[in-house]
Amino acid sequence: MNNSFGQSNKTHRNIYIALLVAQGVIIGILERMIPFPFAFAPGAKLGLANLITIVAIFTLSFRDVITLTWLRLILTALLGGTMSTFLYSFGGAFLSLFSMLLVKLLGPKRVSIIGISATGGVMHNVGQLLVASLIAQTWTVMLYLPAMSIIGIAAGIALGIAANYLFTHVTILSYLRFKRTKHPSKTKE
Repeated sequence: MNNSFGQSNKTHRNIYIALLVAQGVIIGILERMIPFPFAFAPGAKLGLANLITIVAIFTLSFRDVITLTWLRLILTALLGGTMSTFLYSFGGAFLSLFSMLLVKLLGPKRVSIIGISATGGVMHNVGQLLVASLIAQTWTVMLYLPAMSIIGIAAGIALGIAANYLFTHVTILSYLRFKRTKHPSKTKE
């Protein structure tokens, strides 16, 4: 009986990851359809799918967040992307993810979800510009960084506010967040 309970939890986790991946892919595809109004930053996006990454960081293990990010990137590329969009997305997504995880380690008393999200927004742009610099074989691409950072901070703050709203008003997310952040030695069996 205990084995079936463990299998059930694994199945629930896999379904949850699949739902988050699907939501991230759909958001990513929809975001590609939105024209970006700023001509000074061609190819810039708001990074709306990063909302899914923020939710995952607070509800899943490190390994599961990595899996989710890989799946989201691969599926988005397969459903209408190109190799170059995959490379840009890869650089931005993983630099953003690792920076958000590092900032999250500071703890909720030092940094909020909004701060973590803003960090992710800026670092996503840094990652994409680093990939662009490597592809173009010039560092002049990094001249876009100040403008992209302003956009990244603004988008990160907006996504952080959205994540706060989700964790406050979606019961299962607040439950998963609380369950994930509990210290293992303090849980009762």
